[in-house]
Amino acid sequence: MLRRLNDSLPGLISGIIVYGVIIQLIGVWFVEDKVSYSIGLWYGAVIASWLAINIAQVIRDAVDLQNSDKANRKIIAKSLMRYIVVVILFSILGYFKFGNLFMAFVGVMGLKISAYAQPITKKLINKLLGRSDASVEEENSEKLDKEVTL
Repeated sequence: MLRRLNDSLPGLISGIIVYGVIIQLIGVWFVEDKVSYSIGLWYGAVIASWLAINIAQVIRDAVDLQNSDKANRKIIAKSLMRYIVVVILFSILGYFKFGNLFMAFVGVMGLKISAYAQPITKKLINKLLGRSDASVEEENSEKLDKEVTL
């Protein structure tokens, strides 16, 4: 399902999860309130995953629109809505204090870390699998040709 929205989305979500696991394993040993730390971190990771999916949907919808003015307005409206939702979710976490607010922010930053690390990890995985960049590009262009003909 995620790959239908964007070919990079499964890798981005996987990166967020791997980032969360690494931060969880490293940091949980150094805090007193381990439960609050973990809840905050994974609360943020879930928000980051939702942000990635929402951004992919908005981009796909905007590309499908023929009118560039409508597409720009839609992107701006959805971006504002996305940030309002994030502020509301953080406010709920802070008000009810069931998780660490700072760690929720660290969890959301998993989206950025995953996005920046994705090209590097993609090259590393392709190297480990013995695939060259040319074969990957050829495979992607074949997929695109199939989608266009459908």
